[in-house]
Amino acid sequence: MKIWLPAQECTLLPASFIRNPHIPRMEEDVLYHLGLGTKSHNLPAMFGDVKFVIVGGTPKRMEKLAIYLMGEIKHKLAAGTQLSDISEIADRYSMYKVGPILCVNHGMGNPSISILLHELIKLMHYARCKDPVFIRMGTCGGLGIPGGSVVISDGVLNDKLNAEHEFKILGNVVPRPARLDLTLARELNSLASPRDGFQTVIGKTYCADDFYEGQGRLDGAFCDYKEIDKLNWLKLLNERGVINIEMESSMFAALTDFAGIKAAIICVAILNRLNGDQIKESKETLMEWQERPGKLIARFIRKRLDIRENGGQSPLSAVPVQPQSPITTVPIRPQNPTSTTTIKSQTE
Repeated sequence: MKIWLPAQECTLLPASFIRNPHIPRMEEDVLYHLGLGTKSHNLPAMFGDVKFVIVGGTPKRMEKLAIYLMGEIKHKLAAGTQLSDISEIADRYSMYKVGPILCVNHGMGNPSISILLHELIKLMHYARCKDPVFIRMGTCGGLGIPGGSVVISDGVLNDKLNAEHEFKILGNVVPRPARLDLTLARELNSLASPRDGFQTVIGKTYCADDFYEGQGRLDGAFCDYKEIDKLNWLKLLNERGVINIEMESSMFAALTDFAGIKAAIICVAILNRLNGDQIKESKETLMEWQERPGKLIARFIRKRLDIRENGGQSPLSAVPVQPQSPITTVPIRPQNPTSTTTIKSQTE
């Protein structure tokens, strides 16, 4: 059975990102998995200036991103201090703050990112943050695009090929739209450059429930389907405009949209799934690829903060985001998979 939450429970609280009538009656709210609380910490003083929340899979990746962004925005830590994991005491997620930027790891899969987002959204509420932007960055499997390509999502499909996430609540299935901010996606895409040394493409993302059978892989411990079944499934995804596959996008898009938070997803493809399932690139290559989304995120943040690389006003800030042309759909041809897909390249 499918239901929608009653209207009174879906009403935003005044000046809030949350939709929960029980929270105002709570004496204290402990953000357990972040190691924070409304009584134990002065959340407005700690996080009230946050404008960008970047989430990604692993703690180490987010620590490296925080260090990189600190240099990109020329943020100076107070004398005698160092970058530290704010949520270390909780031993679940790792959180780093660099000026107006939060970098937090979300683990792997929709359940893990769901826990983090509930508490991050409440944190934004308690800290009285104004119009924060949420961005998920990470890795993905490409569909008809080569490894190393950066993918910006302009939509998300679930395992039923619907643009929603199905929440399981009190024994009921509750579908909520999985929407991303298209203006934000186009702004990120506009910051790509032919000089980057890699292509940036924009298209739909398929969100799977697991890494192996849910993504049609042939190399898991169990597989009850044939290779032709896998290829037919990937072809169907492509016909729906999908150019990459991962495991967190539907939850991320649904929760941020429900909170009224502008959000985007930018990932790097670590292989072309039409050519196989095994990830065979060297560790050094994969590490370099994983840094590529961060370069566009850095440009986006500098543009929003009006910072350029050598100080002063950013020339990008004076350039309006140009509307993007409609995405052209081109069917997959398995015999030459890297040449056809549903994408829109920055170099078009």
